[in-house]
Amino acid sequence: MRQLLLRYQAKRVWRVVFGDLFLQDIRSYREQQLAKLNMSGIFPLWLKDTAQLARDFIADGFRAVLVCIDPKQIDPSFCGREFDASLLADLPPSADPCGENGEFHTFVYDGPIFRRPLEVLKGPVVQRDGFWFCDVRSPHDV
Repeated sequence: MRQLLLRYQAKRVWRVVFGDLFLQDIRSYREQQLAKLNMSGIFPLWLKDTAQLARDFIADGFRAVLVCIDPKQIDPSFCGREFDASLLADLPPSADPCGENGEFHTFVYDGPIFRRPLEVLKGPVVQRDGFWFCDVRSPHDV
């Protein structure tokens, strides 16, 4: 990561945008690492209401699939599901709608910032190292 940031710094990039929402320890870590390079972070989503953010993400036309599930927090049946209104309705009340506490991770493959949707094929849902995964790949990979 340091090498990549140094390459961007050579192009006069001094700030890095992160999508962190409310985990202060992660934000602090990022800020400390950036400070070593005389760079700073921008956190435009910081402390936003995650329920509203999730609804806005869907309403704005983004599409994503849940690719990693922590079974200690939500049921493995969520793995491989589309991130949509139905999924939000099915999440247990203890789960953050954006997965900010590590409940799940997503892969975003379409939205208003994409020129065109990424073509993805979902693989089987498998358990590895205590987590459930649904790997995605391009249909063009052989």
